[in-house]
Amino acid sequence: MGTKPKILIVDDKPENLVALRTVLKDLNIELMEATSGNEALKLTLRHDFALALLDIQMPEMDGYELAGILREEEKTAHLPFIFISAVYTDNLNIFKGYETGAFSFITKPFQPEVLINKVKFFIEKHQQEIGLLELNKELINANKELDAFSYSVSHDLRAPLRAVNGYIQIFHENYGSKVDEDGKRLIGNIQHNSTKMEQLIDDLLAFSKLGRKEVQRSEVDMNKLTEEVLFEINKSIVHTARINTSTLHKVKADYGLLHQVLFNLISNAIKYSSKKENPVIDIASDESNDELVFSIRDNGVGFDMRYAHKLFGVFQRLHTDREFEGTGVGLAIVKRIINKHKGRIWAEGKLNEGAVFNFSLPQE
Repeated sequence: MGTKPKILIVDDKPENLVALRTVLKDLNIELMEATSGNEALKLTLRHDFALALLDIQMPEMDGYELAGILREEEKTAHLPFIFISAVYTDNLNIFKGYETGAFSFITKPFQPEVLINKVKFFIEKHQQEIGLLELNKELINANKELDAFSYSVSHDLRAPLRAVNGYIQIFHENYGSKVDEDGKRLIGNIQHNSTKMEQLIDDLLAFSKLGRKEVQRSEVDMNKLTEEVLFEINKSIVHTARINTSTLHKVKADYGLLHQVLFNLISNAIKYSSKKENPVIDIASDESNDELVFSIRDNGVGFDMRYAHKLFGVFQRLHTDREFEGTGVGLAIVKRIINKHKGRIWAEGKLNEGAVFNFSLPQE
């Protein structure tokens, strides 16, 4: 932000370059001059410009041709430029100028204030864009550092936790028969909490890894994916829920990441409806504008909508461990995956009447 914005002025007549330089001399900018289209193109290869002021009538390559080449080159495709002309001032030529991508058209003779104000506008716009880019870079770097820190802490916690579990196992094998019931209960509590801590670390590692994972898109058959997820769930979770699946839309998404989304959401639906006499879960999809919306509905304990904003935060839980076990990371993982797909996720619920979790993915 400390460097002056660079303005390219292109005109084959030296007196016109002098005139432009005089008009713009009080602005905090760096002017670079070219007397031909070819010279201007060479300058764009070596410098980054905030704006270009182009004459139209030039030998060899006129302003229209130069503008067309600038628009075709990746580096200058979005470079704003203003045509300045005393000859091509009719409506047809002005329209042609805008067709080539000009942001403005000034006819000679012109009021200096007009040119100055237009240049100021584009300089301010350029500086705002630079500021946003810098903020975005800072945000990206901060997120990377946070992910690396989370990964490092989670990884480093595993070693002492393994040691704790190992010593508990040795103690149980060697001294278990010599400990009274109260002692066994305490050892059981230690084991339970260390296992819970291990699951929390696993979830944190999964959450931090998502920050570095690129989305690998392919066509995903959501019907087949749901079948696979349900097969895995039925092998790992004992439940009595009746799960109904409608015909689901296909999507362009990362297969592995969507597998995690469905596993977490369906597992949650099973968990929070497990205390119902007849738990029912419905999985469906629908089209809405340019999105495909998927929903997982259950008839479980539901939640108070006043606290819906807490659902997808890390370590945010609406139920105690005594009611339902969990780490408070699963829904945060789901939200992060959906965000990486440029989608949305939201939930609706009512206490003791169930909940529905929806996520949308853009149609492609």
